[in-house]
Amino acid sequence: MILRERETQEGLLVAVCDDDVLGETFEAENVSLTVTEEFYGGDEVDENEVVASLARASVANIVGTESVALAVEEGFVDEANVLDLDSTRHAQFLRM
Repeated sequence: MILRERETQEGLLVAVCDDDVLGETFEAENVSLTVTEEFYGGDEVDENEVVASLARASVANIVGTESVALAVEEGFVDEANVLDLDSTRHAQFLRM
C-alpha cells in the first residue's frame, strides 16, 4: 500500500491507495476518480503503518480493494459508506 500524510490546519490528512491503482482513473455512474501521484503518491508501507496512520488521521482518502478492506476491518470506515468504482473501491472519513 502507498501512504502519504500531510499536516493541515484542520489536522492530519492521510491518503492511502493500493499499489496497482496509482495513476489509474475509475468511474461509476456520475462519479470519476483519478488516483494521482500528486495526491496519493508516497511511501510503500505495510498494513501496520497504514492502521497507525489512519488512527491519527483527521481526514482520510482511501482507494483500492485491499486498502479499503483494511480500513473497514479496522473500524475506520463502515462498509455501507464504501463506493464501488469500476474494479476498485473508495472511502473517505472525517473525524470531528
